Amino acid sequence: MSKKWLKRRQRIFQIIDVGYDLDWVSRGYDYVNVAAIVLNLTVSILYTYETIRAQYEPILLVVEAITVAFFVIDYILRLITARCMYKEKNEWKAIRKYVFSFMGIVDLLSFLPYFLPVIFPQGTIAFRMIRIVRIFRLFRINAYYDSLNVITHVLVSKKQQLISSVFIILTLMVASSLCMYSLEHEAQPEVFQNAFSGLWWATSTLLTIGYGDIYPITFWGKALGIFISFLGVGMVAIPTGIISAGFVDQYTNLKKRNEYGYEEDMNFIKVRVDANDVWNGKRIADLDLPVGVIISLIQRDDEFLIPNGGAVLEAEDVVVLGAEPFKEHESIRMQEVVMKKEHPWCNKRIRDLNLGRKTVIVLVKRKNKALIPNGDMVLIKNDRVFLHTQMHLEDAKYMEV
Repeated sequence: MSKKWLKRRQRIFQIIDVGYDLDWVSRGYDYVNVAAIVLNLTVSILYTYETIRAQYEPILLVVEAITVAFFVIDYILRLITARCMYKEKNEWKAIRKYVFSFMGIVDLLSFLPYFLPVIFPQGTIAFRMIRIVRIFRLFRINAYYDSLNVITHVLVSKKQQLISSVFIILTLMVASSLCMYSLEHEAQPEVFQNAFSGLWWATSTLLTIGYGDIYPITFWGKALGIFISFLGVGMVAIPTGIISAGFVDQYTNLKKRNEYGYEEDMNFIKVRVDANDVWNGKRIADLDLPVGVIISLIQRDDEFLIPNGGAVLEAEDVVVLGAEPFKEHESIRMQEVVMKKEHPWCNKRIRDLNLGRKTVIVLVKRKNKALIPNGDMVLIKNDRVFLHTQMHLEDAKYMEV
């Protein structure tokens, strides 16, 4: 693909994705998207009223056709720009990942039933209601996006506590159902016919829904019912309290981030340019920086300079580099080894060390300097060697990065 097309596709992705305040084109698309969703849902609701359908059916059908056409165009654009959403995958894998994702399925179902009147002559109206799922896109706009994420984040973070509380409730339900069946079966065999009847009673009692279709009539059955009712209030309140505490914690964190402008999109480090550095005297445009790494600030004496391609770095400049953070689920495990006089690596070149393929020396700290290792570097006494390795090294200090 040409660079011009890739640039245009990236711009299309920025437009159809949830935009930010300064990108008016993207924000305008968001508003049109929301309007189409609301109109489509409104038409779906109004179409169920016979009087409105009889009087305004042509208008309702036209509005529905226009909104469905917009959903089709939106789906096609998202297929075209799927590669921009999943940058780590190739073209077809990115498209497949979007198609089978939750939002991809919702986008497809938002318009597909409209084109299946022949296959589903009676089910088209029912399938049309599936578009209600698309209302979740409303939560992707501004503050609602964070609110929807809170739900998922709380459930995932409190997963173990919720599973434990549900297990306790299930155990209590099974035990109480068997006890109630034993106490009430002889008195009312047509009501408590088996253990499942007792389980239904336990469920309606513990969850306080109480349909009244099944209840104890014996003294001991009523006594057990009172005990289970009191116990059920406390048991069911456990997961409620867990979720409530999680919501409070998450919203507190969101509030702090909004108030203090805290984001986790980039990590920053600072590097001091020495007189012998290869960067000394070079323009920023001539630096061979990796993709994803930017120079965000230059401190020169007491001045802070906004960098541009023509800025020339000088000795003693402090350069602030920005890059995306490491987002893997597991942290990188590093080891630090201090070179003592008796250490077998002391006074040896790195290339002569038998490290194997599972160990990499990533940094050597010598006095107050951080040195990038190479094969000809000789390790000397008091050097601090930082390694990424899967082996156990004696006298090594472990750290999580």
